Amino acid sequence: MHIRTERLLLRRPRAGDLDAFFEITGNPLAMRYWSTLPHADVSVTRTWLDNMLAREATGGQHFAIELDGKVIGEVGAGRLPDFGFILHPDVWGRGFATEASRAAIAHIFAVTDTPDLRADVDPRNAASLAVLARLGFVETGRAAHTFLLGEEWCDSIYLTLERPAAERA
Repeated sequence: MHIRTERLLLRRPRAGDLDAFFEITGNPLAMRYWSTLPHADVSVTRTWLDNMLAREATGGQHFAIELDGKVIGEVGAGRLPDFGFILHPDVWGRGFATEASRAAIAHIFAVTDTPDLRADVDPRNAASLAVLARLGFVETGRAAHTFLLGEEWCDSIYLTLERPAAERA
């Protein structure tokens, strides 16, 4: 399963993506607002990737994001309706998160019956909030102290994207 966008290739993740994903998940900048601390070593990323691949086998909708043949991130909904994305900081600010997310969302709504997609974002993550707003996600709530990462409590903004009206049964 492949999805081509103007600049990107979205494809199912595979075990061979381990090193590329570790470059992202081991990066403190990339993981700043993620729900876990940066991966200390590749074995943590291996478990993360193994879990992702296992969810794929049960209907998960994960996509590795490739730019010019190199994995630069991941997008999707491994546990519907929870949607998310992560990209390597080297490619931030170029519209790739929006481009990949738009394609992934269209695919997810086309192949599943989920009525909506949901995102949980740290309120300090202005860039991800802006991407989700461009995609049509709307805020549905907020909560304090939802994640303890190391010694730091993080808060959450909850957002939802409804299935387009034309696609509702």
